[in-house]
Amino acid sequence: MTINSELPLVSVVIPFYNCPFIDQAVSSVLNQNYPNIEIIVVDDGSTLHQEKLNPFRSRIHYVGKANGGTGSALNYGIRMASGEYIAWLSSDDLMNPHRITTQLSYMQEHRALISCTDFHLINANNEVMMWSLAVKFPSAKKFIESLYTFCPINGSTVMMHRSVPHHIGWFDESLACTQDYEYWIRVHLARIDFHFINEPLTLYRWHEGMGTVQKKGTVDHEFNLVLSRYRPQMQSLLFSL
Repeated sequence: MTINSELPLVSVVIPFYNCPFIDQAVSSVLNQNYPNIEIIVVDDGSTLHQEKLNPFRSRIHYVGKANGGTGSALNYGIRMASGEYIAWLSSDDLMNPHRITTQLSYMQEHRALISCTDFHLINANNEVMMWSLAVKFPSAKKFIESLYTFCPINGSTVMMHRSVPHHIGWFDESLACTQDYEYWIRVHLARIDFHFINEPLTLYRWHEGMGTVQKKGTVDHEFNLVLSRYRPQMQSLLFSL
């Protein structure tokens, strides 16, 4: 990407493990209309599809590591990141061309440390299956209450200021599937406002090879484990609102 020192650098971390859509994810970031981006692809021990990154090697930071799961790949990428702001994009998802510009402008205007956005659901052929799928809440309290039953935040839509991980720590690498859910709970418990941008800036891909489909049993088990861990603190937070 073209570097413009007058604009904040945004680091986009893309964890990658044997994903056939990785080239499309990278292309969607390279096609952003924001000029000051670094792309960090963290290869989490892949054995397939690395060749899809060959056309982009000169325009991305490509780093490999032993397989440790999405949480470890995110932590690895965040530690490498030079940006003032850090965005996460799953290797099978896509960014709209104006996402970084829109999300960053909102965060700067509202002095937000972390935000998520609305998103469309696409299939393996990039066809939109559902529009504006993010659940909308009438208040911050209702938003937090929803964490008792599901994760309302799509990780691929998140951007945060680099101070957030320094304040609340890293993703829990012991969680294979719900490291994002656990992290968003800690953001709320730290009393950091989680802003929602009501504009579909991301395309979230649903396909048979994704972890949410392949590891549903693990997702459910970890969700209950995380909820049990933080339930008392979440109840105290809700009582204070």
